[in-house]
Amino acid sequence: MRISIYLSLIVAIVLSTACEDDLNTVPEVKNTSAGFYKTEADIEAAVNAAYAGLQKSGLYGYNYHILMECRSDNTFEESPTSSGGYGDIDLFNKNTSNSVIKNTWSQTYKTIQAANIVLNRIDVIDDMSADLKSARKGEVKFIRALLYYNLVNLYGDVPLVTKETTDPTDYFGQGRTPLAEVYQQIITDLTEAASELPSTNGTGRATKGAANALLGKVYLTIGDPAKAETALRSVTGYSWIPKYSNLFGVDNENNAASIFEVQYESNINGNSEGSKFAAKFTAQANPGSKGNNIITQDLIDSFEPGDLRRNEIIPDRQNSSLFISTKYIDDNRTVLEDGANNVIVLRYADVVLMLAEALNEKGYVADGEAFSLINQVRKRAGLADLTAATVSSQEAFRAALLKERRHEFFYECHRWFDLKRLGDPVKVMNAHFAGIPGRNITIAATDLLYPIPQNQIDTDPDFMKQNPGY
Repeated sequence: MRISIYLSLIVAIVLSTACEDDLNTVPEVKNTSAGFYKTEADIEAAVNAAYAGLQKSGLYGYNYHILMECRSDNTFEESPTSSGGYGDIDLFNKNTSNSVIKNTWSQTYKTIQAANIVLNRIDVIDDMSADLKSARKGEVKFIRALLYYNLVNLYGDVPLVTKETTDPTDYFGQGRTPLAEVYQQIITDLTEAASELPSTNGTGRATKGAANALLGKVYLTIGDPAKAETALRSVTGYSWIPKYSNLFGVDNENNAASIFEVQYESNINGNSEGSKFAAKFTAQANPGSKGNNIITQDLIDSFEPGDLRRNEIIPDRQNSSLFISTKYIDDNRTVLEDGANNVIVLRYADVVLMLAEALNEKGYVADGEAFSLINQVRKRAGLADLTAATVSSQEAFRAALLKERRHEFFYECHRWFDLKRLGDPVKVMNAHFAGIPGRNITIAATDLLYPIPQNQIDTDPDFMKQNPGY
C-alpha cells in the first residue's frame, strides 16, 4: 500500500510555543503519544499548539498576506518573475505545485489537527475545572472555524476533518467535502464557541466577541444577512479608537478595539517568536527583503482627498519610488526577521462595517442605520458623511462599503475576500491589470480559487479532484 502525506495529518502535532503573556509555554517536542494528554497542563500545551499554528509562515505568519492582499489590487511583488511562488500569486500563474499554496494547505490542516486533539482529549481530564474546559473548547473551535473559513474562500470545497487523525489512511477516498457542509460545520463551531467562551479571556485568546464577529462574517459570506445582524449585534465590550493610526504598531497591540490578534513577540526563544513583516514587506533595497507585498499605485490613487488613512502609506526608506505601510513597521527589533508586530484578524471597525453590510443586504434604507455605521468609520478618517442623495440604492451602498473596507483594512488580509463577497473581482482585477503597462494579464472566474496542491491530488487521484481551470 502506498503511504503518503494526506491532508498533512500524518505528522504528529509538535506542541510548539505560542507567544506573549499567558500564551507562553515551554515547547514540547516529544509528547505526541496517545498516553500524553492526561493533565490540565498537557491540554494547555495542546491548546497553545493550536494558537501557535496560526503564527506559522503558511498562515498569518506570512502567506495569508500574499494570498489575500497581493492577489488583489492592493499590493504587488516588486519582482514577481523572481519571487518564486509569491510571484505566481501576483501574476495569477496556474502552478498547481506552487510551494506557497502547498504550505498554506499543509500548515492549515496541521493546525486543525491540533484543535481536534484538544476536542478529542479534553473531556476525560480530571484536574481541569468545567469552566476552563469550556473556555478551551471554545478557543479551539474558534481556531478551527477560522481556518476552515479561510480554506473554503481560498480553495472552495475542501476535506472536512473534525476528528483527531491517528491513521492518515482513514481519509483515503473521502475527497473534498461540499462547501455547504463545511460552512455548516463552521457555523456549528462558532455558535458553540460563542456559548462556551467568556467575554474576556486573557491576552491573545479567543473570546465570545471573536466568535460572534466571525460568525457574522460567515453569514454574510453565505448570504444570510438576518443571522449576520444577530451575531454582529452580540459583539459588545469593545471601544472605538478615535485616531486611526492608534490602531496599529507594536505599542498599540491588543487595544480596546481589538477583537482577535495573532500574537508575535521579539527576543523570545532564540528569536523564534517574532514576525517577518517589518523586514520583508519593504522594497528589495532593504536588507533581507525581496520586495513582497508592496502597495500598488491603484490603492494610493483610490483614496478620497483628505482621507487620514492614506497617511499610513509611506515611501519606502530605501526606495522612495515604492510605497509600504506603517502598519508593520517595527524599528525596535534587534534581529531582522524577529519583529513584535501582531496580525489583527478582527477589530471593532470590521464589526461596524459588517453590520452596515447586513442591514443593507436585508434592504436598502435611505439614510438609515447602515449610513450611520459607515459614516462612523468615515468620520474617523476625516471624510464627509455619505447620504442617500449620492448613494441612492442597495447596489450603490454595497459599492461604497467595498471601497470603505478597502481603505479601512488595507494590508490586513481582507481585500481578496471582500472583493469576492461584495464586488466583481474579475472586473476589478482586469481593470487593475489593464492600467499596468506591459502586464497583459486577464483573469476569469476560475481564477477566484487557488488550485488544490498537486501533491494532494497525486496522493488520492480517484477522489481528490482539481479546481476547474487548472
